[in-house]
Amino acid sequence: MVDAGPNDPEVAYYYPAPYWRYDEVDQVKALLLFFDEIAILRPRYMSGIEQLSDPVLAGPLADLGILRVLEPETFVDQQMTEDLATVLVSLLSEGTFDQLDRGSRFQELSQSRVGWGADVGLASMLTDELIVRGLARSSEDGLSIPMHPEVRTTILVLLAQLARAAGRRQGLNLHPTTSQVQPAESLVKTLLLSQMPSAGHLVALDLEAVTLDLTRVPLDELLDFRARHAAEYRAYTRELHDVLTQLGPLDEVDRQVLLADRREELAERAFGLRRTHANSNARALPVSPASLSA
Repeated sequence: MVDAGPNDPEVAYYYPAPYWRYDEVDQVKALLLFFDEIAILRPRYMSGIEQLSDPVLAGPLADLGILRVLEPETFVDQQMTEDLATVLVSLLSEGTFDQLDRGSRFQELSQSRVGWGADVGLASMLTDELIVRGLARSSEDGLSIPMHPEVRTTILVLLAQLARAAGRRQGLNLHPTTSQVQPAESLVKTLLLSQMPSAGHLVALDLEAVTLDLTRVPLDELLDFRARHAAEYRAYTRELHDVLTQLGPLDEVDRQVLLADRREELAERAFGLRRTHANSNARALPVSPASLSA
């Protein structure tokens, strides 16, 4: 395995689903201004489903090499599987899911995303524990596991957080990104991982100030605009990484102070980006609120 380097592509890891929904297309297009590529974690047996779901955007992105498909059969490695199992076993032991309604409609989660490709024994043990607790059922197709929807989403959120380290081990600079902020935030609070809410709120705040309404902007015009103004967006992204690093060791009070200062900086930066859009020779790319979280 090769560790990711500073010159490797910056890749937005889009989750929780293995492909974006129809109503998330504009958010995905906006990410193209901040990242070099978009990545999804899609099981091998679902090959091509992202292009069937969204042929207008997914097809061209794949043709241009901007859409990176990560297959959990190989991406979810031994370390990622062990880390996932450790956190889930801890959550189960603490009774995190004890109050869930077992009568909820279960949803399929691929076995590969639980680590079947890296450690069958460990993944099987974890699945069996979920089944014993009434949170999953035995596989009906040999490829996926029927699972309580909240447990399923928890696993997908955890995989997204573990993806950065797994990506570095495989030479990728991955940045977890979702448009489904509310479910992600509620799960983060449940997991009591104090560093995750701060990072998520900051990214949501940043993109709220500088993201764009791209509903009517064709992909070729967007990519042309990105090519001509990549330096501004890359500089902005590097600055964001620096602030995230600063937030990590801070207590809640100091975090809030830093975030308040960040809002003022964003107002100035957003004005500059709006001016860039207005002066662009391409079709105007209007700034409007959006909400994405990492």
